[in-house]
Amino acid sequence: MTTKKATKSDIDKDHVLNEVVKIARRTGEFIRHEGENFDRSKIEEKSMNNLVSYVDFEAERMIVQTLKFTIPDSGFIAEEGTANEKADEFNWVVDPLDGTTNFLHGLSPFSVSIALMQHDEIILGVVYEITRDECFHATNESKAFLNRREIKVSPVKDFKDGLFITGFPYKEFSRIDNFLNSMKFFSEHTHGLRRTGSAAADICYVASGRCEGFYEMGLSPWDVAAGALILQQAGGKTSDYKGGKDFLFGGEMVASNGNVHDEMVKAMQKFY
Repeated sequence: MTTKKATKSDIDKDHVLNEVVKIARRTGEFIRHEGENFDRSKIEEKSMNNLVSYVDFEAERMIVQTLKFTIPDSGFIAEEGTANEKADEFNWVVDPLDGTTNFLHGLSPFSVSIALMQHDEIILGVVYEITRDECFHATNESKAFLNRREIKVSPVKDFKDGLFITGFPYKEFSRIDNFLNSMKFFSEHTHGLRRTGSAAADICYVASGRCEGFYEMGLSPWDVAAGALILQQAGGKTSDYKGGKDFLFGGEMVASNGNVHDEMVKAMQKFY
């Protein structure tokens, strides 16, 4: 992966955010339209249970081509590899269709996820959940919003009163027993455990107070970058399974309203 020369630092975050919201919605419209008459014979398998189609690739090309002009000389970390040339300063982290398996089977949710990093910091995030027409967004200097209305995490304090979301392993099964034990624990000690199929949407559901926490392993940066910033700006907390900060590239994440975070991390340490 090559590195491009850094661009200048004085960007207008509000202007960039507005442009990214437009891009995410435009891409979502394309995905929605393609899903109406999708031909399942066009599904490809990148690896076991890791599905993709021309919709993913075309959606990513649409996003990348527009973002190149939004911040010239910026780099990309993109799931489908249509652009993966990193820059020194600004890099876009793009998942054109988070929840591809849901999309291919006509289930919801599935999302467009776009984040902007400046050096090692996420400074902007947009997640557009297509089936509900919900656009979550924030910068690192703003509050968090859903369709332009401010959102905040749930005020629930007791772990037992929380509703939680997770993601099932789909390609790495060596720790499946650990995962099943964690499911049993959350099912027995909370209001319940859910699985939706889009990590980007899941994190935003925590940010908007619909549930108290999310955990999953086997994640990639494009799955979590945008949602993590939105959650943090909504008053929530993110970490890896040890309670540290390596959730972006470390492949695992705990996301919460903050109040139940310590108990979630204790559970991860117990079962993983």
